[in-house]
Amino acid sequence: MPAPVTETRTGLVRRARKIDRVLGETYPDAKTELDFDDPFQLLVVTVLSAQTTDKRVNAVRPTLFAAYPDPKAMAAADRATLEGIVGPLGFFRAKTESLLKLSAALVTDHGGQVPARLEDLVKLPGVGRKTANVVLGNAFGIPGITVDTHFGRLARRFGWTEETDPVKVEHAVGALFEKRDWTLLSHHLIWHGRRVCHSQKPACGACTVAKWCPSYGEGPTDPEVAAKLVKTEGRA
Repeated sequence: MPAPVTETRTGLVRRARKIDRVLGETYPDAKTELDFDDPFQLLVVTVLSAQTTDKRVNAVRPTLFAAYPDPKAMAAADRATLEGIVGPLGFFRAKTESLLKLSAALVTDHGGQVPARLEDLVKLPGVGRKTANVVLGNAFGIPGITVDTHFGRLARRFGWTEETDPVKVEHAVGALFEKRDWTLLSHHLIWHGRRVCHSQKPACGACTVAKWCPSYGEGPTDPEVAAKLVKTEGRA
């Protein structure tokens, strides 16, 4: 039996970028599926999106920002009223606490403005690197990699990294791509993870990047069977 061919670093980079290009063609409208009008709104809805769907967050967004349009207003919110608004999203007490502390920190430390630096964003209550990179990439146009559960799963299935720690995944995958591509790369993987490359039963037979994926066959490869597994999320 011949020895398995080991992929070179150059080969890995080329394959990774090919996958991203094809996913870009597959999802030309890929973007964050959270609605927002400004950096503060995006920061808040991203925090609220934990353990729930973007669709649910988008449903409460108009009421939330009609009542609290800026950090100053939200920092002064009545806790019970705020809990009532975010209640449908689950974990409403913890999320209310995060919004109150987050808004107060923006007022106290940043003059009521959302900072455009990673090091400042991650110091805000309830904000980690994932949320910070969402805000940087989508509200400020500053490239960032958003390692959510979908991104991490697909990065490992594609053989881009074996890391499981989100920060290590972020750095390992970031090294394969031009920095300018990081934000759209994040959208491409997240959209594909939500629609096709599911955690339990990926729709391998309906996958546009199957020929470059070392994990092909983890899910049904029959096109008709796989097509029934394809989902839509948000506006897709």
